[in-house]
Parts: sequence; C-alpha cells; structure tokens
Amino acid sequence: NGETSWCFSQIKGALDDDVTEADIISCVEFNHDGELLATGDKGGRVVIFQRDPSSKASTPRRGEYNVYSTFQSHEPEFDYLKSLEIEEKINKIRWLKRKNQSHFLLSTNDKTIKLWKVSERDKRVEGYNTREDNGSIRDPASINALRVPSIKPMDLMVEASPRRIFANAHTYHINSISVNSDQETYLSADDLRINLWHLEITDQSFNIVDIKPANMEELTEVITAAEFHPTECNVFVYSSSKGTIRLCDMRSSALCDRHAKLFEEPEDVDITNKSFFREIISSISDVKLSNSGRYMISRDYLSIKVWDLHMETKPIETYPVHEYLRTKLCSLYENDCIFDKFECCWNGNDSAIMTGSYNNFFRIFDRNTNKDVTLEASRDIIKPKTVLKPRKVCTGGKRKKDEISVDCLAFNKRILHTAWHPLENIIAVAATNNLFIFQDKF
Repeated sequence: NGETSWCFSQIKGALDDDVTEADIISCVEFNHDGELLATGDKGGRVVIFQRDPSSKASTPRRGEYNVYSTFQSHEPEFDYLKSLEIEEKINKIRWLKRKNQSHFLLSTNDKTIKLWKVSERDKRVEGYNTREDNGSIRDPASINALRVPSIKPMDLMVEASPRRIFANAHTYHINSISVNSDQETYLSADDLRINLWHLEITDQSFNIVDIKPANMEELTEVITAAEFHPTECNVFVYSSSKGTIRLCDMRSSALCDRHAKLFEEPEDVDITNKSFFREIISSISDVKLSNSGRYMISRDYLSIKVWDLHMETKPIETYPVHEYLRTKLCSLYENDCIFDKFECCWNGNDSAIMTGSYNNFFRIFDRNTNKDVTLEASRDIIKPKTVLKPRKVCTGGKRKKDEISVDCLAFNKRILHTAWHPLENIIAVAATNNLFIFQDKF
C-alpha cells in the first residue's frame, strides 16, 4: 500500500524508572550522511553513536548504532555580574560537513558555543630519542645512538577536543545555532538577537538581527528559532513567539532588521475562536527549511505547518498534531505544559515530516498521501523488529479497545526532540533519558 510501517530497532540509555535530571536528552542530530547520530543532555554531555557497519550491509538493511564517543561538552558556570547560574544543558548540536578524516560539530548551552573535533587514533609513535615511551625525558648523557621512531598499531581511540570556544556574545539564552551552506560561518540566536560568526574567529561576531526595544517594557515578542537556508548562503529565517516567520537576506543590509518576507497565518475572523491562550499556542517553537530549500515547516503548540517560500500569505499545508488538547488548554497552562517547545523535522526527500507529542507519542505526516500516524516510543515494545501499532486518542463517548482516553495521557512523558536519517527511513526519538531508534519494517 506504499505506506511505511515502523518497527523498533534499538533503545539507548538506562531502563530503570529512576531518572537523574542530568540524563534527560535535550537534543538529537544526525550528521549529513547519517553515519553518526549525536545526542546532548541536561548534564552537558554529548554522546555520539556510529552506524553499525554490519547492520548496513545486512539484507534487509538494519538501522543499528553503537556508542562511538562520549564527552563532557559544557560544565555548569556562574555569572558573577548577574548572580546567575548558567546551566550545562546542551540546547543544540549542529554537524559541519565532513572535510577530512575528522568530524566537527558545534554544541551550545545557554551562553557558550563550542566547536568540537572528533577524531580517531589507531597508531602510536615509539622510539623517540629525547624521551621514553611513557613520556619521561631521557638524560641527554645516556643518549649514544640515534633512533628512528616507528609507528605501531594500537587499539582504536576516539578523541574529542574543543577547537574553538565562542563566548560572551549573548545576553539572553541561546535557542538556536545553524551552520551556513558555505561551511565557514554560522548563526546563533537568543531571545532578542541573532549573531553571525566565522568558524575560525572566536573573539568577534556580527549582530545581524536585533529586536530589543529601547524600553524593555515595550517588549512584545521574542525570537524562538533561527536557521540558515540549505543552499543560499545569504538567506536565513527566524520565528517569533507571535507566530510569524521572517526571511532575511544578508545582501540587502548588514543589519537584517527589515525582513525580505514575512510569513504569517491570516487572523481568524471568527471572534468565538479568540481564546485567552490564542497568543501562547500560536508561538512557534521550531522552524526547519526543507532539504530542497523550497519549503519550511513551523511547529506551534497544536499544529505543524508547511510553508512555500514563494508564498507568504498562508501555509500550503496544516497538520493538527494533537487537536484533542484544545479543550484542555486551561489545565495545560496551570501545569506549564503549554510552554513546552516541540521540535519538528523533515525526512530526506521532504515527503514526510515528524514531530512529538505527549504520552511518549510522536506523529508522522506523509505529505504525498495526506496520511498521518501516531506512534509511541514505549519500553513495552523493545524487542527488535516489533512493528509499532498506530495509537488513537479518544476524546469522549465510548472508548474502543485500542484507544487511550485524553484524560489518561501522561503529560510528563513528552517527545520534544526527534531526528530523521537524511537518506533512509531511520528515525531517532528522544523520550526523557532514552533514545529510541526505529526503522521501516523489515
């Protein structure tokens, strides 16, 4: 029937119910060929998984990943001027395209961005003239012959080293980083400003967007996400808490306060629809440009929208994510869930999109068939090749056998971060401290 059936492949992370705050996953990102998958957590660690070569060679192909490298990216800090603690939590990870044997990635917490080099070492040098193999200096008087150092094989070591640290450029919390298609520059965005950096220069950045009003009491909106265009190095977009997306062109002026395009849903003329929560739920939590660069998706609290960059007036597609929560907004406001920031992502050929929901549910929308599915990242199905059963939520009346009542949803189990392999149907879904990997049915 042409539809993708998803099945369980792997789960990473401890399976006990006692979850330490530091182990909660805060971002997930495949690299450009999908060979590596990086996660960041609230404890400031980055874990990189590598595709298992045998799983790729098997027929049918399996999406299996093994731990490749783990390192502490950020430490907790204290801002003495503002008397503020700076969390170590990793907000975003972005891979650079591979240029040589090593891999490079950017990781950021609220204030500091770091460029990491991840490289392999499987050889060591022995037989130095001036020092012993253990590193101690040899007494020059005892050296009576010249040795030629030799290279010996050793067990594979994966080393992560910080190559650049980009600090002190953001007054507010960084919510996005995005590498430019030129692979030389990148942007970082906080609540009110977007900065442009060169990857080689750490002590200066250009401020390209500044929406801070002269008087902070007049503040009406904040920047929620920003991303570079995948192929046009001068174009980037950023979304706001007011539900708008602005597209800017850096060729027009150095400070891109005047946008080139403004994407906004026309306001609902039906006065009955204007609720107290309208502004909160229209805030955009994530925006992602398609791989082709023609479209973008934006995620607000209840829906995900597809925009054509050639048409600003309205989205070309709107998919409800969890419409059944519209009647529950009052209690979601009281327990702060209404402020949750759900991310969204495209598949490799822009034909499907994915985003998360509550109760460890995540949603996949097929743009070609207009079909959508709700799946669950559940520990009950962690047997390889188990096919995921579509889940249904019942909003009232008689509940069918396989349905779950909207009142029984677990709002503390939320899927905020997901990633889709750039070339295959393999998806990574972060559920609290566990990373689930699913793939299309064998």
